[in-house]
Amino acid sequence: MEKFVKLQQSLDALFGRGTSKFLPKDLDIELSRKTGRIRTVSHKGKLLCTLRINGSLAISINFAQTLLQSKTFKENCIEVNKDAAPFVMEGRSVFCKHVTWCGKNVKVSSDTPVLFENQVIAVGKAILSSKMISDLNLGVAIKVRDSLKSRKEKIVV
Repeated sequence: MEKFVKLQQSLDALFGRGTSKFLPKDLDIELSRKTGRIRTVSHKGKLLCTLRINGSLAISINFAQTLLQSKTFKENCIEVNKDAAPFVMEGRSVFCKHVTWCGKNVKVSSDTPVLFENQVIAVGKAILSSKMISDLNLGVAIKVRDSLKSRKEKIVV
């Protein structure tokens, strides 16, 4: 139970208070034998997230879709237009000019889910902050790490 509390605190610290209440209850949490820190978190055989060395979480698309139920989590996301969505689904980077909405909690090098029509289509690392993404009209905003077509699976909501 202690490791579940650790995960809840990490989620709330990274993505906003209250985000952790949307966690599934029957999680498989693997700890590091050397350090005792959380390594991976999975649910029913599907990987939800891994803990990075710097303390941040690398979340999967499925996990981001689950956490999207939280209003505070949505402030960590960006939304792209219909022109960019097919390319982002293939794993291409998101450019500033294709961003239609940007949450206020998007920070440089934070894990950022990419949305299209309220569905998570990719997850990546923010290159710019939310203010810069909104102000600029050129350059890469999000470097995509994981996308829908690279997984070859659909999200069931």
